[in-house]
Amino acid sequence: MTPLKLQISFERVFKKYGDREVIRDICCDIQHGQVLVIAGPNGSGKSTFLRIAAGLLKPDSGNVHISVNNIRFDPQAYRTQLGYLSPDLTFYNELSAVENLLFFSSLRGIRLQHDDLASILEMVGLRGRGRDPVSAYSSGMVQRLKFAFAVLHHPPLLLLDEPTSYLDEPGFRMAERIVKSYKQNGIVMIATNDPREKEWGDLTLSLG
Repeated sequence: MTPLKLQISFERVFKKYGDREVIRDICCDIQHGQVLVIAGPNGSGKSTFLRIAAGLLKPDSGNVHISVNNIRFDPQAYRTQLGYLSPDLTFYNELSAVENLLFFSSLRGIRLQHDDLASILEMVGLRGRGRDPVSAYSSGMVQRLKFAFAVLHHPPLLLLDEPTSYLDEPGFRMAERIVKSYKQNGIVMIATNDPREKEWGDLTLSLG
């Protein structure tokens, strides 16, 4: 079986909201096995850049190409293969963590077994808390659950927007382990201003 080799290319990507330019003619290439850190002040376009990479938002001009073993995909066509952690992600508070993961995985067409769920919850530090309602979770636990959601299908492309928000020191180390693990099998992109998160990057894109 041919090993998967992922590459993402941004070709003069431009995006504005009204009269305000947010992303200005960005060009960069990210290779398999690399972590790209997107840095910049608040409002500089970090989250917008990730949404464009995820195929959730179209640039006003320019192109984004995702290549797998030199075969090109449009980001929208590749959305099922990526994992995305965002501050905007919300869960159903009345449901448990397990019920939320099962529901969202079914929407993606992913069938999870009991062992899969146990392994994912173990990875993010929620072992023994999977049956608790999300309403009983702290902000840090919800952030851990967002990581579980992002990696539940072992994506080769992992997009993380402010990944260690609300996490304690063990949570930070959990996030670091996931980033280091997932970069071995694809690409990780991180939008952040946290100095420690910036250290994870092989490449840095500064906006604003």
